[in-house]
Amino acid sequence: MTPPFDVLLLGPPGAGKGTQGVLLAKRLGLPKFATGELLRDAVSRGTPLGLQARAVMEAGSLVSDDLILGVVREELDKPASAAGVVFDGVVRTIPQAEGVEQLLAERGRRIGQVLFLDVSDQEILGRIARRRTEESRADDAPEAVVRRLAAYRAQTAPVLAWYESRGRVHRIPGTGTVEEIAERIRQALGR
Repeated sequence: MTPPFDVLLLGPPGAGKGTQGVLLAKRLGLPKFATGELLRDAVSRGTPLGLQARAVMEAGSLVSDDLILGVVREELDKPASAAGVVFDGVVRTIPQAEGVEQLLAERGRRIGQVLFLDVSDQEILGRIARRRTEESRADDAPEAVVRRLAAYRAQTAPVLAWYESRGRVHRIPGTGTVEEIAERIRQALGR
């Protein structure tokens, strides 16, 4: 039996984690787990979690570690996750990284590969402006984007160093066509 293959995508907002996560999950035959998508779904359905998350997300802040880890725990308990998961931007703080590692360890697993999509701020701002126009996402308002980038630098960027100290990070240039970036990821993973 093949051991579970858990992959984490990291990068700033708008780096392409969602797009590449879909492609990677399809290629590997694994579920893609993106807390942002799950939280946006809860917001659109008006669930209690969604109402709580909406205020945080619209303010451009990050959702609490406990909430994220609870969602990760639920996802890992699903049978579809047994072969592995593509974690799309799930780990955003060092306590979340530690918590995800603990949740995986409880199941005899660990994040096997970390892929950091490296994209400049200028490119990110252009991408998010296009996404805001195309998708009309409330969380992509210009002031919210500035706050999310600041929150990313303060809380999420240190996670990259945390994983680098464990020797599991592949830096992937995140510019070019979707296909070019996907090919870089394939080469980095050897799959």
